[in-house]
Amino acid sequence: MDAQDFADVLDAVRSFVRERVVPREEEIEETDRIPADLRRASADMGLFGYALPEAYGGLGLSMSEEVRLAFELGYASPAFRSMFGTSNGIAGQVIVKAGTDEQRERWLPRLAAGTAIGAFALTEAEAGSDPSTLTTTARKDGDHYVIDGSKRFITNAPEADVFMVFARTGGEGGHGISTFIVEAGAEGLTVGRPDQKMGQRGAHTAEVFFDGVRVPASAMVGEEGTGFRTAMTSLSHGRLHIAAVCVGLSRRLLDETVAYARERRQGGQRIADHQLIQGLLADSQTELYAGRAMVLQAAKAYDSGEDRRMGPSCAKYFCSEMAGRIADRAVQVFGGMGYMRGVAVERLYRDVRLFRIYEGTSQIQQIVIARALVR
Repeated sequence: MDAQDFADVLDAVRSFVRERVVPREEEIEETDRIPADLRRASADMGLFGYALPEAYGGLGLSMSEEVRLAFELGYASPAFRSMFGTSNGIAGQVIVKAGTDEQRERWLPRLAAGTAIGAFALTEAEAGSDPSTLTTTARKDGDHYVIDGSKRFITNAPEADVFMVFARTGGEGGHGISTFIVEAGAEGLTVGRPDQKMGQRGAHTAEVFFDGVRVPASAMVGEEGTGFRTAMTSLSHGRLHIAAVCVGLSRRLLDETVAYARERRQGGQRIADHQLIQGLLADSQTELYAGRAMVLQAAKAYDSGEDRRMGPSCAKYFCSEMAGRIADRAVQVFGGMGYMRGVAVERLYRDVRLFRIYEGTSQIQQIVIARALVR
């Protein structure tokens, strides 16, 4: 995509998010779903395939382009981006990076068009921060594999048409894990009720159960035993994307905070004129400036191949923690109003808390960064 075409995409997405999605955030919160018309419009704009190759109907954005798009997508309720984020990211990238030509031709056009929704089934009750200990198994049976086990907190599970399932085919540790494409509706596959979460209503997660699910050997993605590496590669991409989303949401929080501070009056003057309030605003702007620069630099190194490990972890760690601090300051500036339901900063305060947990907790990012330094 040339520079002008990409600029046009950014302008269109920015207008769409701010003029059509943001005004309906309370509706999303109350109904716990993304309105069908916003889903259709997103598909028409190509948002279900922004990170998927152009050859399969996607936009084929580079990482540097993708993070700039995520700055815009992140401005709205995180549930909106989550609707298509997994198909583009951790689920879709499994097929992009490790799938066969047949697997790509079958699934990527459908994911890019939004006619199929993908899910990334890695996390388990006893294998979250360290997925190398997962216990879901895939036993070879002739020219099939039989999958048994369960997964937890799987984004898009209630709506998913296809699951990227990570299961143990060999011994202990990461080297014994393989990846399988499992279609929704497969005999023995059950999706639990949607989880009731603190925030991010409209973005659904659920448990997924596998009871003797049979899939052909051709459903394996990559070679046997390469699943852990495939998962980590997809997660690295996803972590940088999430960092960019945190930048976009932080921009939204700061905009809401500044607007309120300029309107709200106490003691006969705007609270924006009080120096202690100005200090809170300045701290948030400084962190936002640093986070945005960090994401752009990490994306540049990702595209060049210079760094696809430490940079994404640094960005995800800093920006997810940053978004939490900016959300906290926003509630503080709003005072009592910031604690009231129906006020955007209260809802976003709950929403941002998840960013420090999923796709690798802050503590996991610290470990990744430190190990890269001392290796």
